[in-house]
Amino acid sequence: MQSSVLKAMAAPDSIKPFSPEETQRILHHLQQPVVFINMTGGWPALHWTAEHLSGCLGDKLIQFRLGRKQETNCKNTPLFETQCSYVEARLEHFLSWTRDQPGADVGPFCDYPNSEYWAYADYKYIALLFQHQPSMFEDVKWSEFGFEGRNGRESTLWIGTAGANTPCHLDSYGCNLVLQVQGRKRWHLFPPEDTVNLYPTRIPYEESSVFSQVDVLRPDLTRFPAFHGARAHIVTLQPGQVLYVPRHWWHYVESLDPITVSVNSWIELEVDDVARVGEAVTKAVVFALKSAPSDDNKDNWLNPTEEGVASHNESMQYVNLAVRACEKQRGLCHSKLTQDPRDTSPVKRDSRGQIRENCNLVRDSVPFSVPFGPHLIPVRCQREYSPETTKDPEVKSSRNCDDKSLEDCTVSSDAAQRTKLASAVGLYRGKHECSDGLTQCRPRDHADGTSENSSGDYEESVHTKITTNDLLDCLVHPDIISRVTELLLERHTRSHRTTTPS
Repeated sequence: MQSSVLKAMAAPDSIKPFSPEETQRILHHLQQPVVFINMTGGWPALHWTAEHLSGCLGDKLIQFRLGRKQETNCKNTPLFETQCSYVEARLEHFLSWTRDQPGADVGPFCDYPNSEYWAYADYKYIALLFQHQPSMFEDVKWSEFGFEGRNGRESTLWIGTAGANTPCHLDSYGCNLVLQVQGRKRWHLFPPEDTVNLYPTRIPYEESSVFSQVDVLRPDLTRFPAFHGARAHIVTLQPGQVLYVPRHWWHYVESLDPITVSVNSWIELEVDDVARVGEAVTKAVVFALKSAPSDDNKDNWLNPTEEGVASHNESMQYVNLAVRACEKQRGLCHSKLTQDPRDTSPVKRDSRGQIRENCNLVRDSVPFSVPFGPHLIPVRCQREYSPETTKDPEVKSSRNCDDKSLEDCTVSSDAAQRTKLASAVGLYRGKHECSDGLTQCRPRDHADGTSENSSGDYEESVHTKITTNDLLDCLVHPDIISRVTELLLERHTRSHRTTTPS
């Protein structure tokens, strides 16, 4: 399992297929996920196995998220973080638990048999984990991908067992670089154009994460028929490899081996300035509606990653900060919106609209052809997505489309626009599916086998109760938030012009 890691460790540090400048140019021109091979030789972070990290962290407690394997395998709904159990334990406890040795000290894992549960220490800020060992930051060398000065300080750590997973979602900010250190992880990626097929939701709420309502491994096509048209790009990431996830690509990630370790970093982009306004608007709407006393507001809607529910005044302060900072950025071509400099968290979850130095991908106007080959492997589209396509663990299984089949994976812009508009204006497909965009709305079958087609059921189906979450799925749909953000920025610009002395 670790042969790839050992091989990468043995490779001389100077032998890399691409220079930092070349890698920057490649990333700037990429429109799809890719896997970089042989780019991490000599990285000390390749030694970051769970055993090694356990020795480094000693008695430090880490929060683990646990999910039942049976629920993961049997339900046709995503297992969101709000539905998981949590423990705080040492990595030593975690390792003893995975070995399942009788009498071993497994700490708080003792209540969760490893035959029934998977565990995931996900999204752990390296800057916080190793705040007393800052030399560890230098083990991660994103500078070799052209991001000067970027290392473990701007990265996060993920440690899990087989079956540990992240629900399918897209990140509102930046693009993503992921280094696989130990074990293998399978990534299911979907392009931004598939948003309409993935039934986006902001419940549970987590800043900068738009979740899919679909269990992408076992989709319920009765509830989510449009998912049949989703274009999956699947890859199994091996130790020593780095995956590039472009902006707004949906992804579901699952650990395949008994123990997996990976490190990632979100790279800031200029378009994040506007995205943070949208996230601030989303937060204000979600918090306002979900904080209101209501019969249907008793669900566990706030992700544990969030610090708590902000008041409406605080939410509006976020909106104003983000709008003003975005407007300021329009006059500063080489600036960024990001978190408070005192905050060591990665940029992914932040709508406060602060400023930092430019970290953009290199820009050039010279014609450039991405050098795909043995060192740079594209993650290609699967023509038809079904659970059967996920079984082959090799990287090659994700590259089974030739150029012709890739053409089959594109949707006509006309049809895509109609479907996108249909979703955005609130044809909530969980209730009534529209077979061709804006027309031919048809009642759907219920999960219990009854149908809305019969006249006896018609009156009841017409008066189906709309919940707060239904309303939010429409109000904070990514397309709606995008338009609201445009209007807010236009309003702010007009207001600024009328109040500024000439």
